[in-house]
Amino acid sequence: MRFRDREEAGQELAEQLRLRQEKGILPRPVVLALPRGGVAVARQAARVLQAPLDVLVVRKIGAPFHEEFGVGALAGDDPPLFDEATLSRLGLSEADLAPVVERERRELRRREERYRQGRPAPPLPGRTAVVVDDGIATGSTARVALRAVRGRRPERLVLAVPVCAPESAQELRREVDDFVCLHEPALFSSVGEWYEDFGQLSDADVLEALRGD
Repeated sequence: MRFRDREEAGQELAEQLRLRQEKGILPRPVVLALPRGGVAVARQAARVLQAPLDVLVVRKIGAPFHEEFGVGALAGDDPPLFDEATLSRLGLSEADLAPVVERERRELRRREERYRQGRPAPPLPGRTAVVVDDGIATGSTARVALRAVRGRRPERLVLAVPVCAPESAQELRREVDDFVCLHEPALFSSVGEWYEDFGQLSDADVLEALRGD
């Protein structure tokens, strides 16, 4: 099962969410997208659910010698969450990663300011927070995002993704009230392999989606 692009994945995911909404288990939804890729999926869900769409900016903390190799993540002003087993295996300490954390926090704040353009984050008490991304590999970024949202005290917390590594799915189910995933392939190496078109999105693409264009 491969998706043509994020729009198609979002449409299929939105249909599953709509069925839950009809059963009354998604009361007063707010859709929170992990930018950038998650926004293209989340806009479809927000449209079908007739729900507000906002961003949830989370930054991966990469190893100093290989930035794409995630060893943790951070959201907002919360302390970073590290994969302690990975740090130990690589011989790294949290102090070693302090410069990386500071750089990623600056980028996180830049993106929040850019995407929200002065708008406050939506209040979540009494709402169902539906966190959406275009897919999950290790789950470290999603875990940080979910814990940050949980701290904002939504009535229910839902994670919705088109595709997820099975091991990560098992762990993330413990973090949420409901987990919606279309595909958990046994052989999983990256999110991008499950899309025919997995091109990078720009800040302009994110802003266009948030405006509802």
